[in-house]
Amino acid sequence: MSVDTTATIHPSAVIEDGATIGANCKVGPFCLVGPNVILGNSVELFSHVVVTGHTKVGDRTRVWPTASIGHQPQDLKYAGEKTYLEIGESCMIREGVTVNPGTKGGTGITRIGDNCLLMLGAHVGHDAQVGDRVVLANHASVAGHVTIGDDVIIGALSGVHQFVNVGKGAIIGGLAAVVSDVIPYGMALSERANLGGLNLIGLKRRGVDKATINGLRTSFAEIFEGEGTLKERAKKAQDKHGDNELVLDVVEFLLANSARSFLLPKSND
Repeated sequence: MSVDTTATIHPSAVIEDGATIGANCKVGPFCLVGPNVILGNSVELFSHVVVTGHTKVGDRTRVWPTASIGHQPQDLKYAGEKTYLEIGESCMIREGVTVNPGTKGGTGITRIGDNCLLMLGAHVGHDAQVGDRVVLANHASVAGHVTIGDDVIIGALSGVHQFVNVGKGAIIGGLAAVVSDVIPYGMALSERANLGGLNLIGLKRRGVDKATINGLRTSFAEIFEGEGTLKERAKKAQDKHGDNELVLDVVEFLLANSARSFLLPKSND
């Protein structure tokens, strides 16, 4: 066990042999830190937090009561193999959150990026890859093998199906069930989610200029309407809007290999 001399450990907390506790950490009452856990500098576990497994928590991340971090994945094929969980810097992991490590059948590691907010009761399943500045609202669930890009917001009580990819800058509305890939900057809406348009508010908040947003809006209509296959229309949009970084992000996403179909706009038929 390695506990930095500047760390503050409550007398009721349990730090198992082999754990590493960084400088200026605070481990509150009735917390449990497992033997293969690494807490970076200035990590704070408020109280009644369990961090176990082969888990690394980045600097300045804070974890609220009753969160369960690093327990074995909810996969019936899991047989106790050594797998990993990495949580980035300056994250906020709120009450009752669960995050599972990877599996042998996946990448072997679950990753959460920097500056993420996981609200009350959110879940991140095994082998998920979550980018930076991602928000999971209350009781949002991300299944195993999901990939979430940077700057994504997932609404309360929504669920993302296993192996789905959610592109950067997308937003998923509350109560949505997402079973197909969501394009970058897309907006997924409704109980059985459809592609409801673009996350224009998110782009404006990030300071994207009007001309670039208008080009993305134009290409959105060209990609999801008209003759030819979706990928053929995406390639045409690439040729037409090749100087628009946002359009290229969408095109690259659509042309990549995926285990899932793509979320599409709701048909008017």
